[in-house]
Amino acid sequence: MVTRLILCYDESYKGGKHALPHFSQQFCSTDFIETQVYRMSKTQTLSQSDVFQDLPVSAALRKMVIPAVTSQLIVLIYNMADTFYVGQTNNPYMVAGTSLILPVFNITLCLAGLAGIGGGSLISRLLGQLRTEEARRVSTFSLYLGLFIAALFAVGIAGFMGPILQLLGAGENTFPYARQYAMCVIVLGGIPTVLSNVLSNLIRSIGLSREAGAGIILGGLLNIALDPLFMFVLLPDGYEVLGAGIATFLSNCVAFLFFLVVLLRMGQDSVITFRLRDGLPSRASILAIFGVGIPSAAASFLFDLDYVILDKLMASYHDLALAAVGIVLKVERFPLNVGIGICQGMLPLVAYHYSAGNKSRMEHTIRLARRLGLIIAGISIILYELFAVQFVQLFIPDHQTVALASQFLRIRVLATPLMFFSFFTVYLFQAFGKGRISLFLGITRWLGFNIPMLLILNSLFGMFGLVWAQATADTLTVILSLSVYHRYRPKFPPAP
Repeated sequence: MVTRLILCYDESYKGGKHALPHFSQQFCSTDFIETQVYRMSKTQTLSQSDVFQDLPVSAALRKMVIPAVTSQLIVLIYNMADTFYVGQTNNPYMVAGTSLILPVFNITLCLAGLAGIGGGSLISRLLGQLRTEEARRVSTFSLYLGLFIAALFAVGIAGFMGPILQLLGAGENTFPYARQYAMCVIVLGGIPTVLSNVLSNLIRSIGLSREAGAGIILGGLLNIALDPLFMFVLLPDGYEVLGAGIATFLSNCVAFLFFLVVLLRMGQDSVITFRLRDGLPSRASILAIFGVGIPSAAASFLFDLDYVILDKLMASYHDLALAAVGIVLKVERFPLNVGIGICQGMLPLVAYHYSAGNKSRMEHTIRLARRLGLIIAGISIILYELFAVQFVQLFIPDHQTVALASQFLRIRVLATPLMFFSFFTVYLFQAFGKGRISLFLGITRWLGFNIPMLLILNSLFGMFGLVWAQATADTLTVILSLSVYHRYRPKFPPAP
């Protein structure tokens, strides 16, 4: 599908604007999406019960993790696509305008995590208890919760666009571009973006990780292809930011449409449904959704806040340092996103086995996922230590920036296994439905360790103190996580 998408785009580009109808018809039509879902369903020979109960643990984890990791990497690449293509304009105001909106856009993903991770974790636990009807009601509530908070957020941004952009730092030159981008990706695109991510989490929660990942991958690839088409072919010069926003909006709409077709193919008896006639979930279930969803959203928000503070502190030195750390934060996301994909694939399995009382399969799943994540982190340390310069040069050719960024990268990458273990533990408690503990770990990590360590080490050691802050803070986080997990991990009755 990727090759087909690229070839079609090449032909459309050569044909100019007259080729657009063929391009749009082939990749944005319902027929194309239904065809992809049909092909997927023909090769999907295992039911959700096979994934949770019958497959060997290693095979089940592989089946859940590979699509999740792939979608995480595609999301990472397509998040960089807008910045990359806008950068080709050599207009710093356009680059600044889109960059200003990224923190706000990330908030929409936090909102998606509230409904998607909170609801998905509970659905897996309910299936482990064989409470299918309650799981169905939870899915409906989670979907409409995502719709409501996305609509409310979009209306709020639209209504207070001017003050919000000024608060973010938009000036006379960047305001028009920031407004164009925000209108497309947040005001118009907020609902499809949130619902796509919510549906991906819910569909993964019933064991269909392939379908969950496919929709996100489709949206990401489409965004990468549509960016240059709208920016440099269809719209006139000066509207490149608007083109990037339209491309992102359309790609998220297509991803949402893909998931709707998946639901239709799953039939009326599917656990994941928009049907309201099944009624509301119990009060305990609603509290459980928020109990896990709010900590997830809060942790995601604080993660972004940590990056913002790091950028602000690094900017106090010189532009070279800011550019260097910006590149490092992008490069280090590759192993981190792989780790997040491993955790996303693991979570439904652990949640199901925990609720089903299957201690052996649960612990085996945890051990394999933890080992896999730490191996990936170890490999990333070796590669980044050996080839730091080459990785940085992929983003910028300037020799001074490359020299400084490669030093930063060799230090920051040492924290990779620590960072993986930190959010791995948070995901485990989300799987167990222990929202308060995951909230405690998330808030303590960022507000108790990471952000204070940035301030302390910056005052003591300056610029390189900021770079060492992550490894220092996450060492403390891992110690705390091990202690908390040892004390609050699930206790199963002894086998008879």
